[in-house]
Amino acid sequence: MAIVVLQDVHKTYPLGKTEVHAVKGVSFEIEEGDFLSIVGPSGSGKSTILNLIGCIDTPTSGTVLINGQDTKKLTDRQLTRLRHEVLGFVFQSFNLIPVLNVYENVEFPLLLGDAAADKSERREWIEYLIESVGLAEWRNHRPNELSGGQRQRVAIARALVTKPQVVLADEPTANLDSKTGEVIIELMKKMNKELRTTFVFSTHDHDIMAIADHIIRLQDGRVIENIRRSESAVSTETS
Repeated sequence: MAIVVLQDVHKTYPLGKTEVHAVKGVSFEIEEGDFLSIVGPSGSGKSTILNLIGCIDTPTSGTVLINGQDTKKLTDRQLTRLRHEVLGFVFQSFNLIPVLNVYENVEFPLLLGDAAADKSERREWIEYLIESVGLAEWRNHRPNELSGGQRQRVAIARALVTKPQVVLADEPTANLDSKTGEVIIELMKKMNKELRTTFVFSTHDHDIMAIADHIIRLQDGRVIENIRRSESAVSTETS
């Protein structure tokens, strides 16, 4: 079942007296459980598409559907709710809150929501995520006491804490060394399989491309390849 559908999406930005056509007639679907890599050279439209799916931006024309809802027709309040309940975000710059420790950073999105979750259930879920990303012994440490890889692990746990259907990750390994990047990719794939969370990446990272089961390749704002691979094909390529 498709969670996200893009239909003939265009995005144009004004640049002085001219216009930049960042996305040109893009159409594709993202299904539940996808591990999708959006790839292409700089300026091909990767981040723009991620922003459109994340409801951070709106298309100039065309339609972005999330769970069947046309995002252009939603109010600001509805968009905020959708971003909070359906989407999770992982940024290459981590975007952790410096004065909060690991536990508090992961918990933070839950404090912004409407749902008054049972405190013991909430604590159990946060502790599970922190343990799952390998940071149980670091739970009381602040971001400046963590390595880049550890901070990215916190960001992944925070993105998952609201139990989103889709996690959007913009170049999640760009600021990490190759070995740490591999660990982060393996961690996200593990969460993808265990929680059935859909992951969508914009990336230049060939390791993410190799392990992805769905690849959208862009060039000059257009989709030039849309490949969906079987689980066996993915595991063969990454073995």
